[in-house]
Amino acid sequence: MRAIKLNHKIIFHFFGLLLLFNGGFMLLSALISLIYKDGVTLELFLSGIVTLLVGVFGMVSTRNHSKEMNKREGYIVVTFGWIVMSLSGTLPYIFTESIPQFTDAFFETMSGFTTTGASILNDIEAVPEGVLFWRSLTHWIGGMGIIVLAIAILPLLGIGGMQLFAAEAPGPSTDKLHPRITDTAKRLWLIYFGYTVAETILLQVAGMSFFDAINHSLCTLSTGGFSTKNASVAYWNNEPVIQYIIIVFMFLAGTNFVLSYFAFKGKVQKIIHDEEFKLYFKFVAIFTAIVAFIIYFKSDLTASTIDHPMVWGEAESAFRHALFQVLSVITTTGFVTADYTLWTPFLVVFFFGIMFLGGSAGSTSGGVKVVRHLVLIKNGFLEFKRTLHPNAIVPVRYNKKAISKEIVFNILAFFILYMLSFIVGALVFSMMGINFESSVGLAASSLGNVGPALGDFGPVNNYAALPDLGKWWCSFLMLIGRLELFTVLILFTPFFWRNR
Repeated sequence: MRAIKLNHKIIFHFFGLLLLFNGGFMLLSALISLIYKDGVTLELFLSGIVTLLVGVFGMVSTRNHSKEMNKREGYIVVTFGWIVMSLSGTLPYIFTESIPQFTDAFFETMSGFTTTGASILNDIEAVPEGVLFWRSLTHWIGGMGIIVLAIAILPLLGIGGMQLFAAEAPGPSTDKLHPRITDTAKRLWLIYFGYTVAETILLQVAGMSFFDAINHSLCTLSTGGFSTKNASVAYWNNEPVIQYIIIVFMFLAGTNFVLSYFAFKGKVQKIIHDEEFKLYFKFVAIFTAIVAFIIYFKSDLTASTIDHPMVWGEAESAFRHALFQVLSVITTTGFVTADYTLWTPFLVVFFFGIMFLGGSAGSTSGGVKVVRHLVLIKNGFLEFKRTLHPNAIVPVRYNKKAISKEIVFNILAFFILYMLSFIVGALVFSMMGINFESSVGLAASSLGNVGPALGDFGPVNNYAALPDLGKWWCSFLMLIGRLELFTVLILFTPFFWRNR
C-alpha cells in the first residue's frame, strides 16, 4: 500500500476562498461597529483585511490547480476548512481584546461556526456591538454550512461541488431541489436568508431593538443560541410575543429546508406526507405537553425565570416556557427562557435525553436527527417480524419507499459511533476532575451542538470555568458533532491516507 496523492493546490485554493468569505463578513461587522460607534471599528477592519489578504494569497498562489476533486479531498476540505474558518475567526476577538486569550477565542469561534452556542463570556452586554454582530454571524455562516455556501459559486472556478456536498451533508438521504447541486445550495440559502429577514422584521415590530432583532434572527435560523443579553431570551420574559416569534422560527429552522421550498412551491402534500416531519411535530407536541403539565403542577416557575413570567397567566406561561425550552433543546438552538434544571429531577433527566434527538435532516440543527431515530425504531420493530419469519424479506420503508440495507447499516453505525463518542467525551471530562453530571452534560451538549449543558455548565451558567484542555476537547466534540462524525473521524483512519 502506498500513500495517496492529494491535489494540494485545490485544497489550499478552497481555503483561500473560505477566508475571503470570512474576511468579507468581518468587514461587515466593522461597518456595524462604525454605525454604533463602539470604539473597535479599526480593529475589526484590520482583522477583515488580514483575513482577506491571506485568502487572496491562498487563491492566487494556487490558481493553476487541477479542476478535479475526489472524495478524500472533499473530506479534507470540509474538516480543515471548518478549522481554518475558526482559526481566522478568532481575530476579531483578539484584535479588539474582547477575548484576549487564544484558547477562549477559538472556543467561542468554534462554538459559533458549529452553531453550538456555548460561550465563555461572563458579561455579554459589555462586549462592543461590532464584536457581538461578528459572534452572531459565525452562527449564521455555519448554520447552513460554510461549504454549502461556497459551492454555490464554485462553477465560477470550474469546480464541481458534488463531492463536497456528500461530505457536508452525509445524512441518510439527500433531497435534490434541482439537478445541479450549486442551484440547490442557492435555493436553500435564499430560503435561509428570507427567513432571517422575516424574523428580524417581526421581532422589531414586537418591540426588540433592530440590533437585538437581527442578532437573534441570525442565531435562531442557524439554531445557534448566542444572544446579545446575559439572560438570553429570558430578558424578554415579560414580552411573550417576542418569545412566540422565536418559537416559530426555531421550529422552522429545525425542519428540513427542502420542505420549506416545497411549501413555497405550493406542494403542501409533500410536507403532510413526510414521515420525518410528522414525527418531529409529534415529538415537539408530546414533549411540550409533558413538560408544561409537570411545571404547572409540580414546579415553581417563578423561581426558575427572570422578571415577570406570568404576563398572560400561569397556564400560558407554563405552556410557553415548556414549548420554548423543548424546541430550543430538540433543535439544538440553546436559547434560554428559564433554568430548566430547577424544574424537578425528572425534567433534568428528560431534557438531557432530548439532547440526543436533534431536528430534521436537511435543517440547521445538530444532534442525531429525527430521521435516524425513525429508521432505528422501524428497524427495531421489524426485527421482531424477522425473528418470527426468518426467510421473509422485510425492508425498512421511509416515505413509502424501501431503504437499502447499506443506509440502515450506515445509520446503525452512526448511532453506535455517536454513543461511543459521547461516552469517551464524558470520560475525558471526568478525567479533568469535572463531576459526573457536568461531564455527561458537557459531552452531550457539545456533541449535539446544543449549548447549555447540565450541572456547573447549565442553562444559566457559561463555560468560562472550564479548564483550557476542556475547552479544546469541547471544540473537538463540537466539530465532529457538526460534521456528523464520519467526515472528521475518517481522517484518523490509516486506510484513508493510503491507496489500495
